[in-house]
Amino acid sequence: MKKIKANKTVRPPVTREIVNRLLKTVVAMLSCVVCVSQATAQDMHFSQWFNSPLTTNPANTGFIPDADYRLGVNYRNQWSSIMSVPYKTMSIWGDAQVFRDRIESGWLGLGGVILRDVAGSGSLTSTKIYGSAAYHQMLGVAHLLSLGFNVGWANKRINTTALKFPDQFDGKFFDSNLPTSVALDAPNVSYFDMQVGLNYAYFPTDRLYLNGGISAWHINRPRESFFTTPDSLSGYDSRIAPRYNAFVNASFKLNEQVILNPMAYYSTTAKTSELVLGGNVQYNLSGDGEYQLIGGLYYRGGDSFIPMVGFEWKAIKLMFTYDATTSSLKQYNQSRGAFEFALFRHGFYNEYNGDRRQSMCPTFKY
Repeated sequence: MKKIKANKTVRPPVTREIVNRLLKTVVAMLSCVVCVSQATAQDMHFSQWFNSPLTTNPANTGFIPDADYRLGVNYRNQWSSIMSVPYKTMSIWGDAQVFRDRIESGWLGLGGVILRDVAGSGSLTSTKIYGSAAYHQMLGVAHLLSLGFNVGWANKRINTTALKFPDQFDGKFFDSNLPTSVALDAPNVSYFDMQVGLNYAYFPTDRLYLNGGISAWHINRPRESFFTTPDSLSGYDSRIAPRYNAFVNASFKLNEQVILNPMAYYSTTAKTSELVLGGNVQYNLSGDGEYQLIGGLYYRGGDSFIPMVGFEWKAIKLMFTYDATTSSLKQYNQSRGAFEFALFRHGFYNEYNGDRRQSMCPTFKY
């Protein structure tokens, strides 16, 4: 085998196949940017919005129908078929109910979430840390009203050495060692962010549960830009547009073996929006409900079908979804869509606390 000197760069010859592949990748990347901008409105995004409560609505903080506290992690991987390093979104979160014995017919919820998003080859990385609080007040014996907010720190940075610009094309290849006239004033930016939300729940019997909520994100409209040029001079509004979320879900206990959970989620910001419809079914594998099989199907309008499967073992639940692309982007996404999983645990502070009150939503557990 012929040896190649370490100090010499050997480049493969340019062929029509390589050119076509490059053009296809560029088009796909641009399409991804458009799709992500429309679907997520510049925010980190989970298909399992119902398993990421603190990023759906801050009023969900401490809104735990069947426990006193919960801890969870979420992971999403997408566009692996066209990116050498796929887009990855991760979060770890937790919340708890406090002052249940000090507030008559109400309680306070406290929680926090850490999110991290890496967009292709580590070039664009977002990190967000939020702390949230919510107040929950019973209205009678079958109604609950919740109001919550969260505040936090957000950071976005870009690795300019991993980027290639048009003036770095040498006629055959893009060479990052060539000088470029493109420069970012601030490749690492941080800002303060704030959200607010409202929830309502209705649970007249142990077989019926209804819940809905609305929330507003980025209500302080923080400025997010890698350039220091004032907006008045650039002609571009770098403030993040507010995002509005709304959701409804329900639980119907059909019998001692099956619980049906239909739900819907809507999000809009600026001129973009997203609608997700679907539901899941819980199947009791044991008489006490400690072992459950979960299956469901969701549809994101104009984009994808999202089948789901999960399993619950005692207080631990693992759920997996796969986004099967149905839009025109499927020609670039090939057979690989986006996969996502959520793992979380809930529990009680002590046995007495668990026995003294019943779950607000239908359950198999006695």
